[in-house]
Amino acid sequence: MLLEIEDIHVHYGKIEALKGVSLQVDEGEIVTLIGANGAGKSTTLKTISGLRPLTSGRITFDGKDISKVPGHKRVLLGIGQSPEGRGIFPGMTVEENLHMGAYARKGDLTKDMAEVYDLFPRLGERKKQAGGTMSGGEQQMLAIGRALMTKPKVLLLDEPSMGLAPMLIQQIFKIIEEINRRGTTVLVVEQNAQQALSLAHRAYVIETGKVVKSAPAAELLTDPEVRAAYLGGDLAVDEAANDTAVDTTPRNGQD
Repeated sequence: MLLEIEDIHVHYGKIEALKGVSLQVDEGEIVTLIGANGAGKSTTLKTISGLRPLTSGRITFDGKDISKVPGHKRVLLGIGQSPEGRGIFPGMTVEENLHMGAYARKGDLTKDMAEVYDLFPRLGERKKQAGGTMSGGEQQMLAIGRALMTKPKVLLLDEPSMGLAPMLIQQIFKIIEEINRRGTTVLVVEQNAQQALSLAHRAYVIETGKVVKSAPAAELLTDPEVRAAYLGGDLAVDEAANDTAVDTTPRNGQD
């Protein structure tokens, strides 16, 4: 077991955002968390990476209890995150942003940079361009590339498809699949449930701070309750021929 979360409770002031979430991620898996805005998905990722403190519960990573380990030390242990909203440094070049991902590492980064440029050729073409002048899709690639520069054992992805056109979404998800194929475990939070469940090995459904379902992702794709709640508004590949409407609900709500 690479990552195990046991009965975690997290508060924002007096508001309980997570009410006893438990989940597991095995080495080599892609696991997704799906649910509505405000359900607690992003809070779960922030708690794993150390950006939110636990009220109670336990997080075990690579056999070690990291519940009280500071966030910057969790990066060194092998937890890398691409945050919601991308969070790139707009005034820095692509190359400088990638180097920031490796700020805590020592040694030659040439090979790691080359791997990121291999995954994201567009970044290689624009390595001297300021991050803030790039398109949303390019900034998302940069955010994922920067997280990969930490050399993570598990890559946490928070809403990688947010605000992207459907063709770019498919491209990003293919790259996530390739990252996993090359050996990195992935835990992804995603509003686009159809894409996420098509990508992942296993999935958890979170509602109001609690896990309400967990199953192989393929099973949840055909689960009537999940389809009714989360797949009806997504651009479903299997329903494209039926002119399925795209969900245009704003997706920048806090989670």
